[in-house]
Amino acid sequence: MDEYVEKKRWLFLGLPFTFTTYTINKKKINIRKGLLNTTEDDTLLYRVTDVKLVRSLFEKMAGLGTVVCYSADSTDPALHLTHIKNSSAIKEFILEESEEERRRIRTLHTMGLNSPAGDVDDVDGVDMF
Repeated sequence: MDEYVEKKRWLFLGLPFTFTTYTINKKKINIRKGLLNTTEDDTLLYRVTDVKLVRSLFEKMAGLGTVVCYSADSTDPALHLTHIKNSSAIKEFILEESEEERRRIRTLHTMGLNSPAGDVDDVDGVDMF
């Protein structure tokens, strides 16, 4: 699938009676909130570093989940896609597409390069210099 559009739902019965919409495509995650006063926030997928799926008992009963995306975005470093359907598929989509987007634009994921456990010249077994 090329794009997911999900609405934040009430935890009770999973009904979509909120004014928050999440749009996830191959380039970015867009969160639009509000009815009269709206805010939109975008995070580029290549900036997403980790993704977590959280499902409470009530979310499981309603067929929902919360996807948490950790990113290098300055406005929202931890995006919470709260109470959405297809949460497992969306989590996998974000993981795969964020990695693909980093490869496509040739961005190196640099977290941990200067750690004592790793050598700067050897990232994932590839000689950098």
